[in-house]
Amino acid sequence: MQNKNNPLSPHLQIYKWQISSLLSITHRIVGVINILAITIICFFSLSLLLGEESYQIINNFFKSFFGKFVLLGLCWTFSFHILNELRHLIWDLGYGFDLKVAKITGVIVLIGSFILTILFYLIGKNIF
Repeated sequence: MQNKNNPLSPHLQIYKWQISSLLSITHRIVGVINILAITIICFFSLSLLLGEESYQIINNFFKSFFGKFVLLGLCWTFSFHILNELRHLIWDLGYGFDLKVAKITGVIVLIGSFILTILFYLIGKNIF
């Protein structure tokens, strides 16, 4: 017999989201996006073998506003994934398990990924 009065655990109304759980979910989603992006990059590289026409179609896409937005987004996903992997590597070494340190490194990963994306954008624009 089931007791239907049991609360869900953890109940969505009382569960408090933490930076570590948000970064974990984001890390998994970004990992899938990065795999798809690497596949597309490989097809982009293979289009060089098919001739100039196929290359120009893809190149024109990346020159559009939407294409630049996609590239900027992919730059963020790769930056976020790399920084979060470094955070996990530090955890694998046995450091950073303290709750305060985990929160600080989570914020550093999030802010650092945006800073790296902006830096890569500025480098791509030849500002540096």
